[in-house]
Amino acid sequence: MTTERRYDIDWLRVIAIGLLLIYHIAILFQPWAMFIGFIRSDEFLEGLWKPMTMLNVWRIPLLFYISGMGLYFAMRKRNWKQLLLERTKRILLPLVFGIVAITTLHMFIFQLYYNMPLGYFPHQGHLWFLGNIFVYVLLLLPLFYYLKKHDNGKIKSVLSWLMSYAGGPLLISLFFVVEVVWVAPQQFALYAQTWHGFFNGFLAFLFGFLFVYSGKTFWQTVLKWRWLYLGLAAVLFGIRYFNFATEAPGYLMAIESNCWIFGVFGLGYKYLNKPSETLRYLSQAAYPVYIIHMFVLYAGALLILPMEMPILLKFIAIVVFTGVGCYLIYEFVLRRIGFLRPLFGLKWNYKKNQKVETSTSNPN
Repeated sequence: MTTERRYDIDWLRVIAIGLLLIYHIAILFQPWAMFIGFIRSDEFLEGLWKPMTMLNVWRIPLLFYISGMGLYFAMRKRNWKQLLLERTKRILLPLVFGIVAITTLHMFIFQLYYNMPLGYFPHQGHLWFLGNIFVYVLLLLPLFYYLKKHDNGKIKSVLSWLMSYAGGPLLISLFFVVEVVWVAPQQFALYAQTWHGFFNGFLAFLFGFLFVYSGKTFWQTVLKWRWLYLGLAAVLFGIRYFNFATEAPGYLMAIESNCWIFGVFGLGYKYLNKPSETLRYLSQAAYPVYIIHMFVLYAGALLILPMEMPILLKFIAIVVFTGVGCYLIYEFVLRRIGFLRPLFGLKWNYKKNQKVETSTSNPN
């Protein structure tokens, strides 16, 4: 298997986590926020949701694609037993700890904000993503190690040939179309703890692995045709926005989702595939920040929403509070206290791993 280091994949994961934070903060200012368990502002910024409707069809599938790619890199020097142990430490341990100790915190803040009786309520919350990933690993590991064993076989040759054409990646969308027609979700972007989210994520995880496995042809294709994919995505978004009030038929949204993602992969491959100290730091911070961001966000909402200030400033203030709060918790607590590190997907020894702990493999 190739040992080429892919900094663009790391960058895209960092960017996707950053977008996730802003997306979740935007939900606070929507009239329907409480229906999905979010604190809700008394004033709304419904116009803020317009750009979010473009993001919400591809931000989560992108992370699943990247996670499948990350598993490919994680398999390079591990047998199946070593990989299962490593994934258990990196995914299952933070998931279980998160359900018991992290998601309960933002539920506690929710109860506090609304003067509800305080109660301990373990739940997956936003960590449902980790549970899905761990199940995908268990289900797909036999297939992936078969492909690894036959690294120069016919399957790879066919995939490489197919991915050499602009329409090759687009054909993958047919699987996502079948999924969304079969499952028929109420809304395409309802991924959390739904069958649509599970099967959509399964396909993205599988094809993320296969894209990297197929070799450089996929990356050369998305690099060459990135503006075609982004153009198609923009047209489909325009149709969705103006003709369907942002919720188009599922088959159109499945195609739009993949077009955005292929275009983003092309842009990343063109501009982001280079090392940097910033990436080294952010790549390690992304996973712990993903785990803690919801209770930090809710704490910001608890403090800032009751203040007397313009609503737009409240949004900006919560964004800044969440970003700074996550940084401080990661840098001065999670990163430096040894026994906490594995609970947030980091390696045990802080000093020993400062220079070597970054990896192209996605911790998710």
